[in-house]
Amino acid sequence: RSLAAYASSATYFVIVAPDTPHADLDDTCDLDTYQRRMWCRAEQVCHSMRNGTEGMYLAVGKNIAVEPVRRDFFAESLHVFNGELTCCRLEHKGMGACDRQSLVIPLLGLYGELLRASHEMEREIGNADAIHSVNAFLSEIEKHQEEVFPRTFQRTMWRKNRRVTEEVLLFGDLIDRMKARISSGVGFEIDKENGGTLSTKASETLISHRGSDFLRHGVVHGSAASNSHPVVQIETAL
Repeated sequence: RSLAAYASSATYFVIVAPDTPHADLDDTCDLDTYQRRMWCRAEQVCHSMRNGTEGMYLAVGKNIAVEPVRRDFFAESLHVFNGELTCCRLEHKGMGACDRQSLVIPLLGLYGELLRASHEMEREIGNADAIHSVNAFLSEIEKHQEEVFPRTFQRTMWRKNRRVTEEVLLFGDLIDRMKARISSGVGFEIDKENGGTLSTKASETLISHRGSDFLRHGVVHGSAASNSHPVVQIETAL
């Protein structure tokens, strides 16, 4: 989980992805394979959702100059959960969960910051480039919300030597709840005692797209408790 905190707080983000033979697989690693990996997409999104893409660069070969990424470079990376994962390739043998699940809270928190920044910018005169960057992210997310923040996903695991595929809760209704929370003028701040988040008026803590502070996010979500449908909870924080 430290990847989300570090990537979002870094001033610059340089993708070093030259053509390189894979150490364990009969494959060549390059920018395309980098872009296909879930964790590689995640680190890009964690940085760009907070900082935009102006501090992101590509280094793909010895004799090729390091160059800035395109402004729309984030569009593919936003589809984090469509990326490839080793845990899924191994069908989670000996594992308790899928890596996808560990990214729900960090990405939810960054999305909340982005959404709140957009609402603040509507009421205040700000940097035109920052406004454009924030709105570009939110527009792309809005068009592909179910892919960017899947409500559930199919997980294949092995239990007692049996291969089991099941539908597992991922974001559920968290994105809709975050939208409603920000639209109502309620934000979030650190609950230092409990390690979660408290409500706060958005105007009290403006988050810009070039902000340097990193909030810590914790949340519980799931269905109502019943004998047949137990509560599903995600209680985690960066």
